[in-house]
Amino acid sequence: MKKHGKRMSRFDATVEVVNVVFLSIIAIIILYPLIYVFSASFSDAMSVTSGKMYLWPVDVTLENYAEVFKNKNIVLGFRNSIIIMVAGTALNLVMTVLAAYPMSRKDLWGGSVLMKLITFTMFFSGGLIPSYLLVTKTLGLMNNWLALILPGAISVYNMIIMRTYFVSSVPFELQEAAEIDGCSMFGILLRIVLPLSGPVVAVIGLYYAVGHWNSYFNALLYINEEALQPLQLYLRKVLTLNNSQQLMQMGADEAARQAMRAETIKYSVIVVSSIPMLIIYPFVQKFFVKGVMIGAIKG
Repeated sequence: MKKHGKRMSRFDATVEVVNVVFLSIIAIIILYPLIYVFSASFSDAMSVTSGKMYLWPVDVTLENYAEVFKNKNIVLGFRNSIIIMVAGTALNLVMTVLAAYPMSRKDLWGGSVLMKLITFTMFFSGGLIPSYLLVTKTLGLMNNWLALILPGAISVYNMIIMRTYFVSSVPFELQEAAEIDGCSMFGILLRIVLPLSGPVVAVIGLYYAVGHWNSYFNALLYINEEALQPLQLYLRKVLTLNNSQQLMQMGADEAARQAMRAETIKYSVIVVSSIPMLIIYPFVQKFFVKGVMIGAIKG
């Protein structure tokens, strides 16, 4: 076996084969449930519940997706989640950049003390009840999308990642030169630091977007009006509620068919809720690769 034009030793060849086999097994373990859910969403309910479907769709049908999009609550929740994700991610990025840039500068007075105080909040918080009282009583944000956005306006972990990137990838001498030329601190951030920090901004933005899209607990606490609830709450209802009262009112055969249909609709809702992240990720993937290469070159 050859590698990069050179003959590999028997040990290296064995290690490479073992790595390929091991990673292939891991890939199969990860991909199988994803493919199964996708296939089940396009399969007939009877085929799925009877165990006829193992991997590929059986008795392909679009009825499951038709049922999903006929549900006005799911369509409304999808719209609400997109609005919350876009607005929340925009605020998160602004707050994170405005916090990370000052902390990355060597000339910030008391920077080490501030960094310790900020890091302290990663390990200790007020708790659920004080947070609930703050949001609902003090701020009056019950049934308001701001209750899902403002409490998590900045993540200390993401801020530290961005600060580290600013320190390691944006030369401080370049900032000093711009300052000597009369550029303000805010001008340095906009004209020098951010243009050189596209990869970290994109990656952190993806972290925030995924967090907003998957979050349901805050909405469960602060949003009672169905018209304002995000998709994740409707997904939670679909996955956890059995609609036992409705099933009890039906005949045995009808109840069995309804239960099978509900099972396959779950898969369709999961697929629909995953679409935005599947669309966003390919556009951000190249920044992950670039970030890895930067770390490798700088050592």
